[in-house]
Amino acid sequence: MPEEELVDIKFRLYDGSDMGPFRYSSAATVDVLKQRVVSDWPKGKTVTPKAANEVKLINSGKILENNKTVGQCKVPFADVAGGVIIMHVVVQPSPAKTKPGCQTYIFREGSVLHIIPSSRIW
Repeated sequence: MPEEELVDIKFRLYDGSDMGPFRYSSAATVDVLKQRVVSDWPKGKTVTPKAANEVKLINSGKILENNKTVGQCKVPFADVAGGVIIMHVVVQPSPAKTKPGCQTYIFREGSVLHIIPSSRIW
């Protein structure tokens, strides 16, 4: 039986800091990644997800779906060959705790800080 492929993933937070890298099976789902982000979220951050459904993972400009596997999401990364995949983390607070129309998503890519109103993402 062939050996299961393992993938190293770092999670880039809104302030430019990273979590990881962590090693995952290519069969792990995006939901599993989100649960890890929530459970290992650094203390003292101004924005903190309380549950996996408040986290969006972005890779190659696409929001990853919960039911997809790491193997399905890594197709564009074939050129990385043994490198670490960096996924951007966007925290979407629970709607019950925010005012409608006032949600903003913040993440950093390199030296660029992206501030995006929710209406442009969903």
